[in-house]
Amino acid sequence: MRIGKDLVAATATPLVLGILAEGESYGYAILQRVGELSDGQLEWSDGMLYPLLHRLERLGHVESSWASSPTGRPRKQYRLSASGHSVFAEQRQQWSVVNRALDRVWSGHGGSGAAIALGSA
Repeated sequence: MRIGKDLVAATATPLVLGILAEGESYGYAILQRVGELSDGQLEWSDGMLYPLLHRLERLGHVESSWASSPTGRPRKQYRLSASGHSVFAEQRQQWSVVNRALDRVWSGHGGSGAAIALGSA
């Protein structure tokens, strides 16, 4: 199954923040973790990941530093900043609301019509 471009884009930030919430990581490992978490259904390219990491870094949600790899080759390590942890917590809450709504509509239990307020992200 191919995941649509819009859905991939919508989930990219919360996925990266969630992966970095697990601990410091580097680009290739983040790509591998996305594959693991999606059972191979999401295959991101470098061209998708690095612009996102750079944007999150510009926003102050991610910090980076250079470190040596086991092979001695330098690689950039990424970690959540204090604001990144806050943004991750907010994203989790927002996606929980969306997930609950989708579960309800897909299971045929749309509820009593109560409004679910979604703020702009």
